[in-house]
Amino acid sequence: MDPHETLIRNLKEHSRLRSDDIAEICNFSLVTKELSPDQDFIRQGDQPKHAVLVVSGMVGRYHLLKGGRRQYLSFHMSGDLPDAQGLFIERMDHALCSIGPARVAFIPHKQILGAFERRPSLGIAIWRETLLDAAIFREAITNNSARSRPTRMAHLFCEVFYRARLSQLNKGNRCSMPLTLPQLGETLAMAIASVNRALHQLRSSGSMDFREGELIVLNWRELQRLGEFNPDYLHMKKPLTG
Repeated sequence: MDPHETLIRNLKEHSRLRSDDIAEICNFSLVTKELSPDQDFIRQGDQPKHAVLVVSGMVGRYHLLKGGRRQYLSFHMSGDLPDAQGLFIERMDHALCSIGPARVAFIPHKQILGAFERRPSLGIAIWRETLLDAAIFREAITNNSARSRPTRMAHLFCEVFYRARLSQLNKGNRCSMPLTLPQLGETLAMAIASVNRALHQLRSSGSMDFREGELIVLNWRELQRLGEFNPDYLHMKKPLTG
């Protein structure tokens, strides 16, 4: 899909865009880049001059810890603007990398800020994108600190699958989630042994399977129950059921 259309589709999931907003987006000068798996394209400490749009694949936001360990903070898929906060901060306090092969597009900050002046409603839509990021962060904090290991894993699977369905990135009951087991552990604050135990419990429930970077949802309602997943925090105007 054309990067401009990808961004328009994503913003329409939570905001109402007028024809002039869409025309403004279509005037953005986008430079695309193909990424190999696990390739950094934003580093902690960078002084950002471009916003990044995920065109295809999945990218992850993470903090780099002492000794090279990572804490993954969120995952982003086609249409997302994972570093829109960079419009308003001088230095990035996190890094972004590809999770599996991905394609991203870079949008100059000057163009976006100019568009905000001409089309305040578009500025509100992009601002709302950053608020949705914040809501996902808050849920991740609750997930990792207050839920059991199988529950937090089920919740993460629910979030990724729900968002993929909303953006029509799923294939029936399957969606791409090219995470390794160590990356799952770095996301959910689990040792690899705990990751394997939690996966075994979820597979035994008959609600899902996760193999070779693909999430397979076998019983959505059961997975949702196991993950204590309520999608209200995603604030989407097109909720999904079933």
